[in-house]
Amino acid sequence: MTATSSPLARPGFVYSILLAIGMAAAVGTALGFQYIGGYIPCALCLLQRQPYYYAIPIAILAAISELVGLPNWITRALILAAGMLMLVTAGMGVYHAGVEWHFWPGPATCSTTASSMTSNAGDLLTELNTIKGPSCTDAALRVLGLSFAGWNVIAGVLLAAFAFAGVRKAA
Repeated sequence: MTATSSPLARPGFVYSILLAIGMAAAVGTALGFQYIGGYIPCALCLLQRQPYYYAIPIAILAAISELVGLPNWITRALILAAGMLMLVTAGMGVYHAGVEWHFWPGPATCSTTASSMTSNAGDLLTELNTIKGPSCTDAALRVLGLSFAGWNVIAGVLLAAFAFAGVRKAA
């Protein structure tokens, strides 16, 4: 195997794999704060994760398309699609951060408080139907002045820029 046939010598493969890893790290961090740190996500937080859930497999498909030798435009289109999804999550983060800073109202699906679980097992199903997540208007945590939504904007923009650079390099 020569150096030119190595997958690491192909920019489309390298960019798509690094993009998938970066996106997995971003959404993995959010999941870590939820399941390890105990920060319950609001409705908008959960919505901001969805582009990652779609974009990660798309980036992996881009890497596979490069490995199996599909036409270059397919790899580039898949990387571009993942980058566009990162712009979507960044836009959602801007909206969510604006809701947290009270620049505009949040959606009606965001509740104002999280209710507690019942101790009566017979009421468990009824209670599950009435439990709401935390309010979208209150940042659960701010690090360096930015909430999770603000950090998602930064992550989304950086990952999108990386994807768009990958589209150019893979040409």
